[in-house]
Amino acid sequence: MSESDIQASILDYLRLRGHFCFRVNQIPATVIDKHGQRQFRAFGKYAMKGVPDIVLIHDGKFYGIECKSETGKLSEDQVAFGRRCVKAGGEYIVARSIDDVQQKGL
Repeated sequence: MSESDIQASILDYLRLRGHFCFRVNQIPATVIDKHGQRQFRAFGKYAMKGVPDIVLIHDGKFYGIECKSETGKLSEDQVAFGRRCVKAGGEYIVARSIDDVQQKGL
């Protein structure tokens, strides 16, 4: 299963269960500069690298869900975000299928 298929199946599952959740799109946009060259637009001042694919708030708790294929690996920024999330009292889930979300009782 691709990561986008995993994301879609988890979001469908969470929505069917009535959870408040959404997909975060962190792909930098491109712009055409004055010379006609395609450039990546810089992340905004307060944007964060490593933000998980799915944000869920359930029973007053923040859950960051990073979707990965069976062989997918977390980037350094994703690992750092996960640590900060847990330190702040949230949950960080690396989900390779719906099963990983269900194991958290969601």
